[in-house]
Amino acid sequence: MKPLTLLGCLCMALAVTACGDDKSDSNDKVSIPTDPFPSTYSAYPNEPVAIINATIMDGAGTLIEDGTLTMRDGKIVAIGRDIKLPPDAIQIDAAGRWVTPGIIDNHSHLGVYPSPSVSALSDGNEISAPVTANVWSEHGIWPQDPGFTRALAGGITSLQVLPGSANLIGGRGVTLKNVPSRTVQGMKFPGAPYSLKMACGENPKRVYGYGSGRYPGGAPYSRMGNIAGYRAAWIKAADYKRKWDKYEKSGGEPPTRDLELDTLKGVLDGDILVHMHCYRADEMAQIMDVSKEFGYKVTAFHHAVEAYKIADKLAEYGACTSMWADWWGFKMEAYDGIKENIPMVHKAGACAIVHSDSDIGIQRLNQEAAKAWADGKKVGIDIPEEEAWQWLSLNPAKSLGIDGKTGSLAPGKMADVVVWSGNPFSVYTKADQVFIDGALMYDRFDAAHRPVSDFELGQPGEGDLK
Repeated sequence: MKPLTLLGCLCMALAVTACGDDKSDSNDKVSIPTDPFPSTYSAYPNEPVAIINATIMDGAGTLIEDGTLTMRDGKIVAIGRDIKLPPDAIQIDAAGRWVTPGIIDNHSHLGVYPSPSVSALSDGNEISAPVTANVWSEHGIWPQDPGFTRALAGGITSLQVLPGSANLIGGRGVTLKNVPSRTVQGMKFPGAPYSLKMACGENPKRVYGYGSGRYPGGAPYSRMGNIAGYRAAWIKAADYKRKWDKYEKSGGEPPTRDLELDTLKGVLDGDILVHMHCYRADEMAQIMDVSKEFGYKVTAFHHAVEAYKIADKLAEYGACTSMWADWWGFKMEAYDGIKENIPMVHKAGACAIVHSDSDIGIQRLNQEAAKAWADGKKVGIDIPEEEAWQWLSLNPAKSLGIDGKTGSLAPGKMADVVVWSGNPFSVYTKADQVFIDGALMYDRFDAAHRPVSDFELGQPGEGDLK
């Protein structure tokens, strides 16, 4: 395979897509652009590959011993046993090794809280008001964050970058392919829906209430104020949506654009997915009630250390739950966490996800899933490893609206694939090769396939290579 060059040369492979959809018609009606900053991502050059003699977890719950996976033109072609090998394919003998879909982290702040962690690069929270639905995380992402390549070495092929959790409504998140690029548009996952980051509990009332005088806003001071703040925002959004719906149907004078309400209207229209930072079970239940009041859906609750208390309600409602394996107790709303949280949510039939919320944790998400799997097994929740891998690939893909394209190994899907040195639930296992859309983006044994950002050139670490 052809080696990666430095970032400037790599970017020559990127293809620019057409401009965003403005929904304009022959009558020149005013419209809200649905994609004003479109993805320019294009798969890196790739060659036909056949991975043979592997133990394969397909990400959808199936284990294949002594299996074969073939890929071509950035897509998976075939998976199974006794697969006919294309004569022109590069063969990788994975005897003794495991193959999985690439890991998808649906809660990351890479790029908006990059390394080095200094105030000049801190762009994850717009704390100017409790509701800042007008801001977009992609406008604060630094593509040269060394954290992206560290995550790549841990098997991360896609990730959602969210604003922080200071605000009741913090702004839009964006889903990225984990590839080197000069621009965030060159990383944006093509066709992925936008998301909206919201937060309940201690953070908003601490930042705006307890900190009154430090930051503008003043409220909320309490959980009562939190709920009142959401409802007030959704009332404005519903009125804004009615005005636009009427204009689009009957014409006349167009409503005045409002960036904050554009995003909230997108949620009410079903085009933008809500991802909600929420720890306590009672608050998650209240947020589900608020969503029903205004006719939107929470796609995923994040952190959710008390999800085990309402696992049945989460399954009935249909929300995914993004959790840590064993982070708890660092504040009161995180006090009642248990290590069996993830397997208990899975056992209830709900959509369980292992997420990082950490530039370090994202490098070892396979180990985080392994800890949760083992803690479940200790108390009699015996989940097959191949089923538990859904926590890292298919379920986060569902929460991001991209499961039709990635998240499992199936013919026609993106060839986002990791070859592991052994069982990926072992602490001794490392990612040997990582493919994104069929292109070899990382190879543990070949320095030419371990990309280093321009920022790191000349730095002491140099991508951890010497």
